[in-house]
Order: sequence, then structure tokens, then C-alpha cells
Amino acid sequence: MGAQYYGADSENGDRIDDPSEDALFMMISDLNDSDNTFVVVQPDEDDPVWFTSVAVLDEGGYEIVRRDASRNEHEVTTASGINDIARVLTIWMAARDFPGRPTGQVTDF
Repeated sequence: MGAQYYGADSENGDRIDDPSEDALFMMISDLNDSDNTFVVVQPDEDDPVWFTSVAVLDEGGYEIVRRDASRNEHEVTTASGINDIARVLTIWMAARDFPGRPTGQVTDF
């Protein structure tokens, strides 16, 4: 069974469907500057409207890219704290639109 919302894929072939913050932390922790330099997270669909990626920088730390075409968002930042990166990305991804996902808003009283 595939991801319900999105999947995280690393350069070395690791994949996690619908990764938690802890799973993202582990995937980012496994990055290195030789054969596993990036992780990409995006919806599990043919033409995803958004993605985020984390890549190892030569000078240390990580480059984080967040792109959402439906909201005209494109941000590139750098950071060194893996815990903070995983937390921020989890929050950002939770704000994306997913067809069929409950909105969490109560409509009937």
C-alpha cells in the first residue's frame, strides 16, 4: 500500500510513506556528503503540486526547499538543527491540501 498523503524518498533509495516528525529526523540524520545527500518529500501522485527537500551543504548544515505551486510559495533556507528542520517541515506539510483528508473543522452541530 502506498502513502495516504505523501512519501519521503532519500537519494540512497530509502522511502517512508507518510513520515512522522521522528521519521523525518531519522532520514535527515542519515544524510551525508557522499552518497545520500538529499531527502525529498512530496504527495504520492503523478504531478505533485508541492514538495519539500533537505540537502547536505558542502560547508555544513542543510539547505531546505519548500515549494507549493498552488499557493505560489517557494522558499529556500539553510539550517543546522535537524530537530528544528523536521519539526518545521512537519508543520508545513500538515498545512498542505490533500484531497479527501478531513479538514478538522466541525460543520454539523
